Amino acid sequence: MANPLLNMKLLPDFDKINVSDIRPAIRQLIDKCRDTVIYITDINSDEENEPTWDSLVKPIEESLDQLSRAWGVVGHLNGVVNSDELRQAHDELLPEVSEFYTWLGQNEDLYHAYLRLKNSDSFSLLSGAQQKAIEEELKDFELCGISLPEDEKVLFGEIEAKLSELSSKFSNNVLDATNSYIKHITDEKELSGLPESAKALARQEAENRNLDGYVLTLQYPSYIPVMQYADHRALREEMYRAYVTRASELGPTAGKYDNTDIIEEELALADKQAELLGYPSAAHLSLAKKMAKSPEEVMNFLYSLVDHSKEQGKREIQEIRDYAKKLGVIYELEPWDISYFSEKLKQERYSITDEQIRPYFPLTKVVNGLFSLVYRIFGVEVRPHFGVAVWHPDVVYHDIYRNGELIGGFYMDLYARKNKRGGAWMNDCADRRYRADGTLQLPIAYIVANFMPPIGDKPALLNHDEVETLFHEFGHALHHMLTTVDIGQVSGINRVPWDAVELPSQFMENFTWQPEVLNMISGHVDTHEPLPQNLLDKLIASKNYHSAMAMLRQLEFSIYDFRSYLEYKIGKPAQELIEEVRKDVCVIPVADFNRFQNSFTHIFAGGYSAGYYSYKWAEVLSADAFSRFEEEGILNPKVGNDFVRTILSNGGSKDFMDLFISFRGRKPSVEPLLRHSGITNSKS
Repeated sequence: MANPLLNMKLLPDFDKINVSDIRPAIRQLIDKCRDTVIYITDINSDEENEPTWDSLVKPIEESLDQLSRAWGVVGHLNGVVNSDELRQAHDELLPEVSEFYTWLGQNEDLYHAYLRLKNSDSFSLLSGAQQKAIEEELKDFELCGISLPEDEKVLFGEIEAKLSELSSKFSNNVLDATNSYIKHITDEKELSGLPESAKALARQEAENRNLDGYVLTLQYPSYIPVMQYADHRALREEMYRAYVTRASELGPTAGKYDNTDIIEEELALADKQAELLGYPSAAHLSLAKKMAKSPEEVMNFLYSLVDHSKEQGKREIQEIRDYAKKLGVIYELEPWDISYFSEKLKQERYSITDEQIRPYFPLTKVVNGLFSLVYRIFGVEVRPHFGVAVWHPDVVYHDIYRNGELIGGFYMDLYARKNKRGGAWMNDCADRRYRADGTLQLPIAYIVANFMPPIGDKPALLNHDEVETLFHEFGHALHHMLTTVDIGQVSGINRVPWDAVELPSQFMENFTWQPEVLNMISGHVDTHEPLPQNLLDKLIASKNYHSAMAMLRQLEFSIYDFRSYLEYKIGKPAQELIEEVRKDVCVIPVADFNRFQNSFTHIFAGGYSAGYYSYKWAEVLSADAFSRFEEEGILNPKVGNDFVRTILSNGGSKDFMDLFISFRGRKPSVEPLLRHSGITNSKS
């Protein structure tokens, strides 16, 4: 039987892919790519003939697309249906894939062929997207060590392979540590305070494990309700300790999945790579392809937001302490108490809870409302496509159309389950590009989340945070799918600066707070009535409840990340550095045993190394972009069309600041972000 990972159609045959297919397919595609590069560079080395796009770039890009799509499927499956056999195949191939891409990035013949094309007379005749693709490729060669002496090239490649290996191991450790803990409860009294939906999930989890009673896990839909609602303080403490010590030398799995040494090794290797390329630190190197121009600019940006937020954050945490005292609490609040009393104060102040909200946000209603919204403002029509092969029964696939034309599609995998990586993300399955046979390959996206699954015969119900998450990831998918660029290297999200790529996702979150949109995405699970006015008013009123503390939490992560890579040579252990950052930034208590960094997959396993600040950087852009909708109409299709034309359609083919200015008419301002976040009376 033919290997389904070879010569893939637009949509992978997920129902036919076996672990036994992975090794031979990836190795064959690596060999094919290597042979193609050698052959193409050879025929383009003739000094009598200048390289052209068609003779050089196109055939190599065609071959690389086949490899990247197949390897992307393997990585995707490793994240959503992880198994020992799949993990072993993935991790065995990681160094081989890394070695190939290092060889590609350090191929001097290919580099000089690209240089000749860049300096040729025909370069000026290429489209802007083609020129940008070539310029970005040349920059990649430099950042892969093309100019290094041979021995340093070898060292650079070895470091790259080791970093890939460590990144995968870090992620595996977090997944294993998360899955290894359960709290089995037989006495329902221990679950006092938990919403019925959380208890129902715990009952279902116990049934799935052939246990009686209830089972709590460290998966997000199970863990968060405990921290917010469980009256049993000892239960909150136990779950908190298990969660914040995951993959560390402490906690229930002490030392078994410990990421401490991996963190130090990753930082050391990243610093060495930067040194080889002539950069003062890995943080400097990370900015080579971002909008921010210097570490000073990043740090000044982050600490300016700290200055704006900290005094309000102090007032917010004091509110929680005062409220707890009013309830008769005589002990000093610990980290496992903050969310609990914060939620109680929120309920008293706004008379609104997640349990009240969830019935109004059935997942199907939210999804259909989201689709209606993007049709109304962007002219994007979403149609279900039945019969598409998927990797799990929960997965659904949709096509998207614009102006009656099929332009792309996406998979949605939205429920939490064992052996699925935590969190939410969007990734690309296929890029928009012209194939060698002249046909147009459409962009395809994966949208993944970890929402509470349906329980019994009840549909999945979302809280508002989860509604925001869905809109966020769909924003990424729109950026990928609405591209009109047909050069794969710069279409969709490709080559968009990392500190700008969150703009469309965070932009979409804003719609979830607009009354006209809430009416589109809400409908009671039983009566189908939209969110009633009194609940809608309470929800909007609660939008910025303790927003300064939330802002400071993200700034803590961003500053820790950036300083880790910027100051590696100073030699501070990870725990010492994060504690120092917390002294500068935090207003809430943090336990001395907290090992958050050991499960910080964004920066040690997810590509955000020295780039986590991008969330806040892009949030400035997204808030300012959305303010144009506030000025001209939330559901204004003209503004929506402008957003598609300037931001979403251009991918990475143009300078991103130019695109933003084209949409907004000026450079970005931080004021809309502070206003949207409810940061008031801030220190300047």
